[in-house]
Amino acid sequence: MNEKKHSNGIKRREFMQTGALFAATAIFLPLSGYQILAAQDSSKTISTMPTATLNNGLSMPMIGLGTHSLKGDICVRSVAEAISVGYRLIDTATVYGNEEFVGEGIKLSGIPRDELFVTSKLWVSDSGYETTKQAFETSLTKLGLEYLDLYLIHRPRGDVKGTWKAMEDLYKEGRIKAIGLSNFEPDQLDELLTYSTVKPTVNQIESHVYFQQHKAHDYLKQKQVQMEAWSPFAAGRNGMFTNPILARIGKKYNKSNAQVCLRWHYQRDVVTIPRSSQKAHMVENLDIFDFELNEADMQTIATLDLNRTQFPEWS
Repeated sequence: MNEKKHSNGIKRREFMQTGALFAATAIFLPLSGYQILAAQDSSKTISTMPTATLNNGLSMPMIGLGTHSLKGDICVRSVAEAISVGYRLIDTATVYGNEEFVGEGIKLSGIPRDELFVTSKLWVSDSGYETTKQAFETSLTKLGLEYLDLYLIHRPRGDVKGTWKAMEDLYKEGRIKAIGLSNFEPDQLDELLTYSTVKPTVNQIESHVYFQQHKAHDYLKQKQVQMEAWSPFAAGRNGMFTNPILARIGKKYNKSNAQVCLRWHYQRDVVTIPRSSQKAHMVENLDIFDFELNEADMQTIATLDLNRTQFPEWS
């Protein structure tokens, strides 16, 4: 995610040991006018990235790059750099207004398309059978891709039934490898299941240590729908990056608050898409697979749950 202050004065951590170590072992690769910082042994990161198996058998990386609010050259560079350091899941959406820039970053990376997992989302104004199909084609054109790995209904509004039917048809035609939802409550997903012929594979919802979503987490596991967390750091709100409880846990493992949060998500089998435009942050966010939170750590983090959104302006 971007390094910026929120209104409560909390900002992104300013220094990461892993980022410094990475910088010492990296090289600059000039690509089409951009300077992409690439790890010399990025293949090691790629080969060890854990995946979730969706209910249709598709493998989905457990950590990806979120791109909300990234635009223009910053978005292009961020996507290309994320891929260069090992990310393979890239998340965007029509309403972000950056699909074209995401596509440029993918092209700039030089990575074969079949090694990537690209997600986009249909916005409310495009709901309905025909408009969904049109919006899907527009997204593909902007991204410069021939198919999507995952296509989500961004919000449960408008003609959800017509939208889902269009997505099912696109899935059956092989234009999308998996279809799913975003911001759906359990009762809304239950309603969709009464008429769907293809089961949703993913529900992308707000989740972080301050809004742990235990009910949704248990429900989605029961339904075999993969939970994916947007804004897994709550955009730094409520002092997440300086929270003393997270810092105390992280100190035991020589990890940052952000790494503790991502590891907590991972141990709950939740896919995460942290946003960042900083290479060091990207690398740090991937460096969570060499330690494990113990049961006491998990119970301590559970006490941080406020059980409410940190983004009331989006509700």
